[in-house]
This record gives sequence, structure tokens and C-alpha cells, in this order.
Amino acid sequence: MRKLVLAVCVVLGSMFLAVPPAHAAPPPLPPGKAKKVCDTPAAGAVRCHAQIRTDDNLNPLATSEPSESALSAENLRNAYSITTDGTATIAIVDAYGYTNAESDLAKYRKQFGLGDCTSKTDPVHPADPPCFRKLNQAGQPSPLPGDNVSWSQETALDLDMASAICPGCKLLLIQANSNSLDDLSKAVAMAGQLDAHVHAISNSYGADERSWVAPYEQRYNIPGVAVTVSTGDSGYGVQFPASSPHVVAVGGTNLSESNGVWSETVWSGTGSGCSTVFAKPSWQTDKDCGKRTVGDVAAVADPKTGVWVNWTAPGTTGGSCDPPAAGDCSWYVFGGTSVGAPIIAAAYAINGGPANNAADVYSHATALNDVTAGSNGHCKKGSYLCTAAGGYDGPTGLGTPKGTTAFGGGTTS
Repeated sequence: MRKLVLAVCVVLGSMFLAVPPAHAAPPPLPPGKAKKVCDTPAAGAVRCHAQIRTDDNLNPLATSEPSESALSAENLRNAYSITTDGTATIAIVDAYGYTNAESDLAKYRKQFGLGDCTSKTDPVHPADPPCFRKLNQAGQPSPLPGDNVSWSQETALDLDMASAICPGCKLLLIQANSNSLDDLSKAVAMAGQLDAHVHAISNSYGADERSWVAPYEQRYNIPGVAVTVSTGDSGYGVQFPASSPHVVAVGGTNLSESNGVWSETVWSGTGSGCSTVFAKPSWQTDKDCGKRTVGDVAAVADPKTGVWVNWTAPGTTGGSCDPPAAGDCSWYVFGGTSVGAPIIAAAYAINGGPANNAADVYSHATALNDVTAGSNGHCKKGSYLCTAAGGYDGPTGLGTPKGTTAFGGGTTS
């Protein structure tokens, strides 16, 4: 398996200065298990792709402070050789409301030294939009949809991961009225129209691909904007909107570090496969799929090598720790291909080049870390569709970030 060389994290002003913990870090979380955050969707709806680490009884594990048992913002930047920052806007599209979004995001950013990102107007540049905005699917600040426990966890994950990779980027949270594909795809289209500074739109959800999804596909076609979509958490199989040829489909890996060297294998839960609905784009040339192949790239997803996220349940100020601990018990370990969609969106935002599909990635394959080990299931035709291989494979596409060179800046056709 090809190994990733540990990147030296460049200090970009005070934004990346380490923030010392207020007290000693808690002991590592027990291995535990993980469960999907969102329930099986109703007809016409989608499921979020976040997973949360749990104990053996499937109760979420909360702690008052991150420890070394999961990945920090600095870990992610090191693993993926992210040494630069950006200023573009990343739109995060999720369903339902999340009252605590701004305050939870502030805790994550403070913990990892990422600087402020609030809804306050910049007094130096009052005409500019604030760093953090929360709008409904019509692009208005109100009314916002009601809170939802599951989708607020997904939203917290998305906001934190975008911040981890691109602390200088602005965040535009678009909250769809529901988890119906109609509402979410309208929110995506709105995000692409709303702000000329939006460079990437992150989507961490999906539904099994069927013919009924086809009418929504064009809403994900936003020229000049990178639309990233997670490929799913149910193993080999195709989901939409990841199967749209207009998006960048993001699979998942197990990411670990040993003696300063990062390495990755396929996460067994990641989605992949061959579309039965959408035609093959010109920039895909794999031989055993006559239509669109999923996915394009990948990032960490395995909850066992998960990421820290700060989240407080709607109507509360923090979780409950086991064992009990002083402080705000609002730190959780998340996984799922939901992790990758905002990471890749942030990589596009840093690079700054226009994109409205994954064509650039295929023309910059050498600028990615090739993942060559692991599988997400059994595929009858074309073993690369479910098993890692040198070069392109379904579970991880062409690989994971090695800096941001592969993300944007080329053709947008």
C-alpha cells in the first residue's frame, strides 16, 4: 500500500497557533462501535451519511475534551498535506434546522486554533458577507426549519470538517425544509445562485439510485462550482446524487498514522459501483462500466479512525459524559463518507480553480495519494469497482488529497 508522507504543517499567522487545553486530556475513548446517525429515509427522501462512535450498547460516546483517540484538525491537514489556506465560500447543504450551529462551530475552531468564524459583520469590511451565515432553502435568513437531532449531528460534522481543512474560508449553511430530495436539491441550486463567492457545495447524503432520481440531477449542475457528494455508508452499491456526472463523488478510507507516516486503506462501508441511470462522462475511461462510475476521490470515513466533532443536542448546552467529567460534554467521534464531502469541498475552495464536475481530478491523478488496499464488498464484474487497485478504483476513485493541486483550475466542460 502506498504510504503518505507526513506533511509539515505551515503556520499561517495566528490562525493556526495551537490552543493549549484547559486541563489534561481525558483518557482515550474505548473502541466501541458505531451507528448511522440518520434513519432509513421515506420514499423520495435521502439519508445523511454520518456515523457516530458508540459504546457496545450503541449509546453515543461523549467527552469533555478531545484526546488522541480520534483525528484533530491538525491531523487531517498533516495527513493530506494541506499547507495553504483559502478565502472562498463553502456552502454546506443539509436538512432541517440546527440552532446551536454557530456556537458549536465556535467551540471546535477554538479548540484547534482555527480562528473565529461568526455571523457578525466585519467592521473593517462591512459590505462583505460575514464568515458564517445560516439560510433556508429559499436563500433567506428566516424562517428556518425546525431542529432535528440526527441532521444537526450531520451538519456539525460538515461545518467542522470544512473548517479543519480551510479555516480561512467562509461558511454558508443552507438548511433544507426536509430530507426530501426535492428540498435538498432545491437548496443546492439556491446555493449556486446565491453568492458569487461560493466555490464549492458540500453534500453528505444520498439514496439508492433508481430512475426516480433523474429529474433532480440538473439541480446539481452548477458551472464553475465544485459540488461534492458522499458515496454512502452501506458498502458496494450506487447512491444518488453521488452518481450524477456533474458532481465529485467522495468515497471513504481508514486513515491511520504510525511513526509519523500516514497510510490509508478502503473503508468497508464506502459506496461505489456502476450507475444504471446516468451516462458515462467523457473524462472517465474505466472499462467495466458503460455508465457513470462511482466514485472519483476519497478521504477518511472509517469511524474507527474517526474525527472529532463538537455537537450539542437541540435544546441543550452539552451532552453527558461516561464516565462523568467536568466541563461541556459535547465532543464526539464521527465517521462515514460524510467526513469526506466537506474535506474535498474545502480542498477545492483552497485551490480556487473553477469546476462543475470531476474532470480536473482525472487530469491530475498524480497529485493524489493512490489507495491500493481494501474492499467494500463483492462485485460480479470488474473487481476494481469494489476493490482497491493501483490507479482508478471505485471505492476510492483516483485517491485522496495530496495537497490541493488536483482540485480545480482546469476544464469546466
